[in-house]
Amino acid sequence: MTRFARTLALIFAVSAALRADGDLRFAKLGDFELVSGRVIENCLVGYRTFGALNADRSNAVLFPTWFSGQTQDLKAFISPEGMVDSSQFFVIAVDALGNSISSSPSNSRGQGGRDFPAIAVADMARSQRRLLREEFGIERLHAVVGISMGGMQAFEWIVAYPDAVRLAAPIIGSPRLGAYDLLLWRTQLLAIEQAFADYADPARARRAAMRVVAGIHELALRTPGGFNRLTPRAELDAYLARQQAARVGGLGPLDWAAQLRAMIGHDVTRAFGGSLEEAMRAVQAELLVVVAASDRMVTPGPALAAAELLGAEKLVLESDCGHLAFQCESETVAAAVRGFLGGAAR
Repeated sequence: MTRFARTLALIFAVSAALRADGDLRFAKLGDFELVSGRVIENCLVGYRTFGALNADRSNAVLFPTWFSGQTQDLKAFISPEGMVDSSQFFVIAVDALGNSISSSPSNSRGQGGRDFPAIAVADMARSQRRLLREEFGIERLHAVVGISMGGMQAFEWIVAYPDAVRLAAPIIGSPRLGAYDLLLWRTQLLAIEQAFADYADPARARRAAMRVVAGIHELALRTPGGFNRLTPRAELDAYLARQQAARVGGLGPLDWAAQLRAMIGHDVTRAFGGSLEEAMRAVQAELLVVVAASDRMVTPGPALAAAELLGAEKLVLESDCGHLAFQCESETVAAAVRGFLGGAAR
């Protein structure tokens, strides 16, 4: 293809992307090589865009999904009054690999189920970099913003692609998991693997796995005090039944397990001999690090340590909402992120 043809194709792609704000689209990455050396065949990455890309492509904000989340979940955070102002920024919300929208065990035609290769958080970031370049011609982001596993992807971006990110706002994310986090995610993964070992019927294995996962997940999602405050003892059974039904009917156990393994292996220090200090020396972006003091799902220690090493701006949420503090204190978080991204003034 000639340079003119490539440029023309890019113009048409960008124009098409801007016609339908918030619609789900897919980037076709072909055979996508993973950090493990394995390949996702015919890799697809789902995304939605909000706002308009400016002429020099300098106002792009990447917003990857959290664990088990989808880009439709991020719409509530993207608006002129929300966490990311779509009247100032071109926001690209991206479905992380393994979330059942982008290439996953549940939707791969040639590598479905257990044949799907193991993915890493680094692979999520690499697929997003390909998407930005090939769909929009974006080489440098104004910012990357992410919540939970999205925050892990933000940390991956600033270390793996230090000259490609100006600002980063990891929210209840982590540069690498703490021991308690690993205990949680490994226990969930064990529950899924045991269910598939116990039941030959995939439907029975799915129900058994996700019912147990639902309970484990709820144990870590809030603090004991926050859970007791919001869930009266008499309503516990009904509440847990709803959560179990949601998990059984939601993301499949093999997709859930794929993203679990990605988080378990997440560590931005892997290329730096395990040294967080050395990894943070590679960072060029300015950071706003948002953590919840009471978080039992992604404990705040590693993110706070990274912030200290970088001299980064910090926001510590003090409610008893645990991992959901970003929702309980949504106005505080949204105002802090909007201010940090800075709009035209920055």
